[in-house]
Amino acid sequence: MSTAPLSGFFLTSLSPSQPSLQKLSLRSSPTVACLPSSSSSSSSSSSSRSVPTLIRNEPVFAAPAPIITPYWSEEMGSEAYEEAVEALKKLIIEKEELKTVAATKVGQITAALQTGTSSDKKAFDPVENIKQGFITFKKEKYETNPALYGELAKGQSPKFMVFACSDSRVCPSHVLNFQPGEAFVVRNIANMVPPFDKVHYGGVGAAIEYAVLHLKVENIVVIGHSACGGIKGLMSFPLDGNNSTDFIEDWVKICLPAKSKVISELGDSAFEDQCGRCEREAVNVSLANLLTYPFVREGLVKGTLALKGGYYDFIKGAFELWGLEFGLSETSSV
Repeated sequence: MSTAPLSGFFLTSLSPSQPSLQKLSLRSSPTVACLPSSSSSSSSSSSSRSVPTLIRNEPVFAAPAPIITPYWSEEMGSEAYEEAVEALKKLIIEKEELKTVAATKVGQITAALQTGTSSDKKAFDPVENIKQGFITFKKEKYETNPALYGELAKGQSPKFMVFACSDSRVCPSHVLNFQPGEAFVVRNIANMVPPFDKVHYGGVGAAIEYAVLHLKVENIVVIGHSACGGIKGLMSFPLDGNNSTDFIEDWVKICLPAKSKVISELGDSAFEDQCGRCEREAVNVSLANLLTYPFVREGLVKGTLALKGGYYDFIKGAFELWGLEFGLSETSSV
């Protein structure tokens, strides 16, 4: 395993260590980076930088579903409030002796109703949020693209399989502007790809098998990201067998080789810097793990499949993309 600097970090050229892969060789291909233009000096250099082919200038859509029509009125809740206040005012006029008591009650009820009305309007309603989200989608996207959704009703043939983190800030369809039908997506903690294992990782294996053998995807892309909680856990957990979690520690150990490499090379660096490096190195470990799947190796040998690594920095607004060139070495006999 060798290391080479790439756009401010190190990209590992992966060489499979499995006995069945002794004749295989991997070479790192150029990195493509989309970096924010924060100054005039950077803009001149970024003009020569090509944009990743994954990014499309087309709208993003979601899958169709039955329409739900919610109802809500601004007047709801306000009528009872007005009626209560008016009734108390009338009481003050009719019963002069109750003026002081009623005035106090008016103030108390008014304050309570205003607080309740204000909090009700601001309270998060998950059902309403989902309803309004779908209504917006159907009106602005589904109904305006009948041809697209008509084709999707017949089936799917995505060009990409994407491994991305479950982090709510890094949805790959949003970040890379994928249209429906373009990407077969698997999301999990820290966008990790485990090695071939029918017992422990059958769910991931089934997704890869289906994507490669049945959907015939042409690219598998593993995308890491900045400020990843899963990678922070990997770097901070002792991983000595005394787990404090039911699932998380065992899962992130998939990329333990990335942690080991970062500790050996950046052991004296700040924890934040170590995590940033590990976020990228873990992508390379996942790319190497993909080689343990026989149908992935077969696709690489035939030239029908390519592996790519990506990194999305949502703090800086930057995206990096790199690939692995795959080939067979010449047979030598002694």
